[in-house]
Amino acid sequence: MADATSAIPTTTAPGKSEHQFVKAIGLYDATMIVVGSMIGSGIFIVAADIARETGSAGGLLLTWILTGCLTVVAALSYGELAAMFPHAGGQYVYLREAFSPLWGFLYGWTLFLVIQTGTIAAVAIGFARYLGVLFPAISPKTWIIPPINFSSKFAISLSVQQLVGVLMIIFLTYLNTRGVKLGKWIQNIFTSAKMLALLGLILICVFVGRNAAAIADNFSHLWAIRGAQTIEPGVGFLRSLLPTVTAGSGWYGLLLALAVAQVGSLFSADAWNNIGFLGAEVKNPKRDVALAMVFGTVIVISLYCLANLAYLCALPLAQIQNAPDDRVATAALSAVFGANGALIMACAIIISTFGCNNGLILAGSRVAYAMAKDGLFFRATGKLNNKGVPGVALVYQGIWIIILILLRTRNPDGTYGNLYSDLLNYVVFAALLFYVLTIVGIFVLRVRRADAERPYKAFGYPFVPLLYIVAASGIMGVLLLYETQTAGMGMVI
Repeated sequence: MADATSAIPTTTAPGKSEHQFVKAIGLYDATMIVVGSMIGSGIFIVAADIARETGSAGGLLLTWILTGCLTVVAALSYGELAAMFPHAGGQYVYLREAFSPLWGFLYGWTLFLVIQTGTIAAVAIGFARYLGVLFPAISPKTWIIPPINFSSKFAISLSVQQLVGVLMIIFLTYLNTRGVKLGKWIQNIFTSAKMLALLGLILICVFVGRNAAAIADNFSHLWAIRGAQTIEPGVGFLRSLLPTVTAGSGWYGLLLALAVAQVGSLFSADAWNNIGFLGAEVKNPKRDVALAMVFGTVIVISLYCLANLAYLCALPLAQIQNAPDDRVATAALSAVFGANGALIMACAIIISTFGCNNGLILAGSRVAYAMAKDGLFFRATGKLNNKGVPGVALVYQGIWIIILILLRTRNPDGTYGNLYSDLLNYVVFAALLFYVLTIVGIFVLRVRRADAERPYKAFGYPFVPLLYIVAASGIMGVLLLYETQTAGMGMVI
């Protein structure tokens, strides 16, 4: 198999030069891209769902600890591949080199159609929704173009809220066509701001909004199951074979609840691998991509665990489980600042979602570029503009994101949903599947390319990477059995 370097050429033809990638990303910048891409709006809302699934304060914390261990282990393992193949495309290249172009093709198109773009669309609407807290005119029901039905299941519309999301995508896409230096500068500023905002939330809940009754209730009964939702097999024929449980149904029920709860926490902790997509633009990629993955994931997971600890210091478990619209962070700040808490939280999430989407848009286009170089994507996306970035790939990515924002699903009751919301339900399973395959690739390449240069070797090989494979596969198995519709669609996609 050809080396990855030859698959991503930097010239188009003899005597005709193409613009080069600009190596402008240092270790700090790379770490900020990891942190900024991971922290979106999930950490502020998914605690409610996790608390309902696990039914205890201890279960809420343990879910995030398990997510943290899985994510850090994956990052420690990915570092070996990132150092071996420091090229544009990241995980696409790793899968292609470990297995075959088919697996790279499957990952690249899944990333473009669902994983990256679906996430960006959701974050853009999240940005618009919270901007609507400050400016009520930004409403999902104020129509510019009312829903137009074009099938029994789908429609298209343009509300003011959707328009704001679309304008965000256009603006960030344009900024990122102006060069990686501008993109990283935006990322550094907004990531620093969101880290401070999240740290501020933690400190306020622990020291200012400290609720003695909540602390006594949560930590004196850390594992007491309360308000746990029922977990039942995902399809009818499985219900005669597998039990319906709650987190209180012994160790089996607790394990199932923790596995199902990983959907929210893993989604909130995803995108840590995005810095690998930018490998060609990192100054010292054989060292800094691996380090940035590890540093970034450790920072984010630490903040996430502390944030959930802070929620438990400010709110009784029942209030976390039943927070209005699942906005746990807003409920926590409202307990301290009253009505102003919602405004403060809205500002924090606006900053967080803007920075998150900048990082996702910046990184995602590099996969389309790498695929085009292999003839697996539209040819035009395989060129760099005069700023040294894949401008056409950024535009194509932006167009698809806008389509996802505009498309609506039709519900039986006559209301409308968002297509990207359905896609996001499938993202975690699809992402986990490719993460497992990629880490299996480490074992494959240790055999196929035993003599290849490895500036960094996977920590604890073979035991630590194998631990991730087993644990993630177990979670996928549970999701297939108990979240069959979403996991099954993730596999199909």
